[in-house]
Amino acid sequence: MIVWINGTHGAGKTTTSPLVQQLVPDSRVFDAEKVGETLMDITPGLPSTDNFQHWPPWRQLVVETARRVLDYTSGVLVIPMTVLVEQYWREISTGLAQHAIPVRHFVLHADQDTLRRRIEGDTTWPVPSPFRLRYLESYAEAARTWLHDEAEVVDTTHLTPAQAALRIAEAVKS
Repeated sequence: MIVWINGTHGAGKTTTSPLVQQLVPDSRVFDAEKVGETLMDITPGLPSTDNFQHWPPWRQLVVETARRVLDYTSGVLVIPMTVLVEQYWREISTGLAQHAIPVRHFVLHADQDTLRRRIEGDTTWPVPSPFRLRYLESYAEAARTWLHDEAEVVDTTHLTPAQAALRIAEAVKS
């Protein structure tokens, strides 16, 4: 099984995922962003883009990597990854379904002011990340048009990451 933790930057995916992994037996965290980083290291580079998710090989490799890891280890993969383009989510979820891999899709949600405050207050970055801030409106649009209909929404506005992880783990176990 895959527990996909979606949501925009600042929602808590990176912090919540290892907490979910600790609560769900036989689970591992797979950071699909590393697939994008690998593609970005290809020289000469792939066609220019502002987001590696626009490269079709990223979506295909995420599916193939998840499938291969699950074939090797079985269990559960917890994947913290923002996917805000509906077509990309369809490609990934269809690819996983073709391999008979069940997916529990969660979206960590918070209101725009909370997200902005979290991004601006993130001390792991030297300054507030323009890249992360740029996706707030894309997230709001995806949430309004398709994303919240495709996933189990966990509102993290007033939850700690541990509380959000517990809600996800309880849902997965039920």
